[in-house]
Amino acid sequence: MKYDYLIVGAGLFGATFANKAISMGKKVLIIDKRNHIGGNIYTENFDGINVHKYGAHIFHTNYKDVWDYVNSFVEFNRYTNSPIARYKNETYNLPFNMNTFSKIWNDVFTPEDALKHIDEERKEMNGKEITNLEQQAISLVGRTIYEKLIKGYTEKQWGMKCVDLPAFIIKRLPVRLVYDNNYFDDKYQGIPEGGYTQLIEKMIKGCDVLLNEDYFNKKDYYDKIAEKIVFTGKIDEFFSYQYGKLEYRSLRFETKILDIDNFQGNAVVNYTSSDVPYTRIIEHKHFEKISNHEKTVVTYEYPQDWDEGKEAYYTINNEYNNNLAEKYKKLANNQDRVIFGGRLAEYKYYDMDDVIKSALICAEKEL
Repeated sequence: MKYDYLIVGAGLFGATFANKAISMGKKVLIIDKRNHIGGNIYTENFDGINVHKYGAHIFHTNYKDVWDYVNSFVEFNRYTNSPIARYKNETYNLPFNMNTFSKIWNDVFTPEDALKHIDEERKEMNGKEITNLEQQAISLVGRTIYEKLIKGYTEKQWGMKCVDLPAFIIKRLPVRLVYDNNYFDDKYQGIPEGGYTQLIEKMIKGCDVLLNEDYFNKKDYYDKIAEKIVFTGKIDEFFSYQYGKLEYRSLRFETKILDIDNFQGNAVVNYTSSDVPYTRIIEHKHFEKISNHEKTVVTYEYPQDWDEGKEAYYTINNEYNNNLAEKYKKLANNQDRVIFGGRLAEYKYYDMDDVIKSALICAEKEL
């Protein structure tokens, strides 16, 4: 065996495990079918602006050990995620807070004022059985907020009407009765100065790396050159779809370089009306507070159905897919030489900090 570990996928889970393995003196090979490292957090420099190639990624966590870990490689800035929602010709602050409510209702000045409106509108669902996402959302925040800030965005994101989506997708909606636009409650938040790619580069220092390399095209070969495999790809693909294919949602990105210094005044603007085909526009320079730059880079994000050949961004954790995923996980548990980790291999939505935490725990047990 040439390597102790073959890691399939150069994203956060693979990079974290690789870093810990290298620190223990192990020989590691990382392969990735893309032409770059970093997975979905890959950033590419466009004329001095670090562009999030696969959508906005804001690092946030309450895990001090994870925060200290990533900061041991690169310095993070103090970026605070405060997205804007645009509904037709109106703009609102997210998450739902007193700034939002006072803009929606012109007689709202105090938390009590806001609650009066919300509670009055929630009465629409009194005594009714909650059977879909629309009813669930109205029961939580009322119809006005639902119609303006949830309905169109959600239907574009999932490619289905809210009345046809299960209620469990929205277990809760944050209603913050303070004038605070900070989207996340986590203690630590920021973005690597210089972009995420350099974070991954430093994490995997000492590893051999092969890009444009699809594990499944040479599976027999790769299975022979390492003692163990860390697999971060689609779990159903690993098992040749023997129980059927899991479902995902995909995204399409349209990126433009504009000859102006400031396009929208914010890193993320969500478009919540159904007549706009994209869900959000990202202006990348605002992630790192770049000023005095005569150009800007913006990315339009379009949700789309997933099929083979497209990137799988979001797992669809309904009853059908969860049951199917459990069948594959049982097969995975019987694999002595293969470790399955990350969003696709576990068919689970992960925030970045949870991916790292999971990989650190996995590495500690393994190494």
